[in-house]
Amino acid sequence: MIKEIIATGVDANAAIESGALLLGLPRDEVQFEIIDLPRKGGFLGLKKLPAKVRVWVELPDEKPARSEKPRRQEAPRRENKPPKAERAEKPVKAEKPVKAEKPAKTEKPEKSEKPRAIEEEKVAPVEIEPTEEVRAKVEKAAAYVTEILKAMGLTDFTLTPRYYEENVRLQLAGEQIGGVIGRRGETLDAIQQLTGYAVNHGQSKRVRIHVDAEGYRAKREESLVRLAQKVAGKVVKYRRNVTLEPMNAYERHVIHTALQETPDITTYSIGTEPNRRTVVAYSRGEHR
Repeated sequence: MIKEIIATGVDANAAIESGALLLGLPRDEVQFEIIDLPRKGGFLGLKKLPAKVRVWVELPDEKPARSEKPRRQEAPRRENKPPKAERAEKPVKAEKPVKAEKPAKTEKPEKSEKPRAIEEEKVAPVEIEPTEEVRAKVEKAAAYVTEILKAMGLTDFTLTPRYYEENVRLQLAGEQIGGVIGRRGETLDAIQQLTGYAVNHGQSKRVRIHVDAEGYRAKREESLVRLAQKVAGKVVKYRRNVTLEPMNAYERHVIHTALQETPDITTYSIGTEPNRRTVVAYSRGEHR
């Protein structure tokens, strides 16, 4: 069962928040579709029309399951039928454990273990010994991030650089470091973008700097993969496209990658930064 509502607001985000509030649910637990963005209308365009969105949530259908329980209560009448006892005496079929002698299938886990090992190798990047040029740039980046955190009033934290082939990660840790992450990592993304610009501006060779705080990046990626799979299931079930909330380029890439092999599902992005969104669409026959 789907419970939905049409909500309005000064912009799309405000309308979504309003719809979630009216449904009595957190924003993360509702789905939405943008109907209209805020625009000017009325006579001579003097009236500002609000954004309009459709917000909905899928509720479990528990009533059918409960309606079946009274039927099971009629089962005691069958106890008065003695002929069924004879049927119970037919354990001949139960004596067919011959099929259980097929443990040959237990050899298949060897195949399933191989891809797991491969995935683990891909997930765990190998650290490398940086060149002096790269080390100098990373020291500059670490000093830049430190100044930003001090300006934010943070003093008790650690910054550990880790060098990989594709990028350099600055790992932040500390009791107060949670405030650096911001809403959905927006503050952390801003610090990372500014740091990359400060280090690579005017340089011929660029160093890709990733700033992370208390392992937030990995946790966010896992959350996005779960979200993508959950939304894809609803799209296939109801055959209705779902537009996700605005995400940065990296997070949209995670969604696309997570669903690229999902049957009957295709993904694409719409809008412009910083409000660019990913659409999870039903497309029968995809990836079959």
